[in-house]
Amino acid sequence: MKIQNYELAKKLRHELHQHPELSNEEVWTKQHLVDFLKANTELELVDKGNWFYAIYRAGTDKPNIAFRADFDALPMDEFIELPWASQYPGKAHKCGHDGHSATLAGFALEIDQVGADKNIFFLFQPAEETGDGAIQCVDFIKEHNIDEIYAYHNMSGFPYKTIGIIDGTIMCASRGMTIHLEGAPTHASQPEKGINPSFAIGNILGAIPVFTSPEKNKGLILCTVVQIDVGENAFGIAASKGDLRMTIRALYEEELDRLQENLENFAKVQAEEFGLKVSFQYNDEFPETFNHKESADKIRLVAKAKGMELVEVKEAFRASEDFGHFTKLTKGAFCFIGNGEDYPHIHTQEYDFRDELIESGVELFKGLAK
Repeated sequence: MKIQNYELAKKLRHELHQHPELSNEEVWTKQHLVDFLKANTELELVDKGNWFYAIYRAGTDKPNIAFRADFDALPMDEFIELPWASQYPGKAHKCGHDGHSATLAGFALEIDQVGADKNIFFLFQPAEETGDGAIQCVDFIKEHNIDEIYAYHNMSGFPYKTIGIIDGTIMCASRGMTIHLEGAPTHASQPEKGINPSFAIGNILGAIPVFTSPEKNKGLILCTVVQIDVGENAFGIAASKGDLRMTIRALYEEELDRLQENLENFAKVQAEEFGLKVSFQYNDEFPETFNHKESADKIRLVAKAKGMELVEVKEAFRASEDFGHFTKLTKGAFCFIGNGEDYPHIHTQEYDFRDELIESGVELFKGLAK
């Protein structure tokens, strides 16, 4: 990577870090990235409202290859002292999406200057953290007949600048599930005259280990209770409403769907037994992120050709990523670039994206573009 391009991309990363915006609120972030590419490249830019992409055109008869970066931040405070620290309390780039976007922008500089023999699409995506960003962009795949799509995520626990890759699922599918149960209030001295959801919720909790039993599922499956909210802080009134909130997660989407169906059906039975109304709500829905072997092998080849150490990931990460929406529609692969084995993990107070990974990501993308 040219040193002047690296310095521009690093400066851009620091500017993005200073102005973090949460999912679907990335107005300044998107415009700043657009302005950066307008000022430093001749690429065609396509504005799609919440998101945008840039295009380098090599010819109508050339393959179409896309590279994606996310640009939303997390609802966290900046806890470490940085010259480029977040200027917004309660918002910070503690996942490294500022670095991902700076990498893609730096890659765009290189392609604009030296060219390519493929049509290159640079996709800048919002709202990865909530799982609804990629789904906003999926029509882009068919509209431009994208042949392959690639992305990376910085990851602690991997040796510094190594490339982590696996065939098949690399990150699990997950969704937030709320079971809402509603009965009838009564005086706490006469519980028999009301309808209390507590017992139904207790029975649902007891059924979770049955549904998530390894003997009944071929892959990893988890149901993590994140909140139980029943009744009010009023000792004279029996509980009449309750919410059970869980994150359900699985290696395979079909098993995630089955877990959801089992929980819904069991909750409906409990509601009928106790005379409750029941409803369901879903948030932060992520598909499984699936790597096509052909594309994963290209990452392996590029890494080896550029002298990057390769780490074969043994099993899928439990965390989720919405990039899987793209690889349902075309070939592609998602990989990790290591922050270091002892580097602070993403989503923690001590974390900040390592600028040097910009060059690693750009070189990887350049190799894939050839």
